[in-house]
Amino acid sequence: VQLQASGGGLVQAGGSLRLSCAASGRTFSTYDMTWFRQAPGKEREFVATITRYIGATYYGDSVKGRFTIARDDAKNTLYLQMNSLKPEDTAVYYCAAARFGDSIVVVASEYVYWGRGTLVTVSS
Repeated sequence: VQLQASGGGLVQAGGSLRLSCAASGRTFSTYDMTWFRQAPGKEREFVATITRYIGATYYGDSVKGRFTIARDDAKNTLYLQMNSLKPEDTAVYYCAAARFGDSIVVVASEYVYWGRGTLVTVSS
């Protein structure tokens, strides 16, 4: 599966953005989908994941209650709604795909497919 993230930009603190990740192919619904982010000089950080089929979600502590992950399998698209943005949310955001069965996996190295990132900059 090929992935392409979009929707990043510059926003003031407290604002909102919605990221999208478009997937190619007809197998999108069979993948667990996840958002990661990487700030300058930092390691890639887990943001949120949504499982295949049942759509169970799981969030990193730093975004819980502010971000919402969703997927539309009919449109082969993954979303990340980001509200109440903070300067520390500034990063390049990446979408990733893999098949894990019943596990929730938050380690970036376990993911096989990656999209090109989209930059989110939150000004104070």
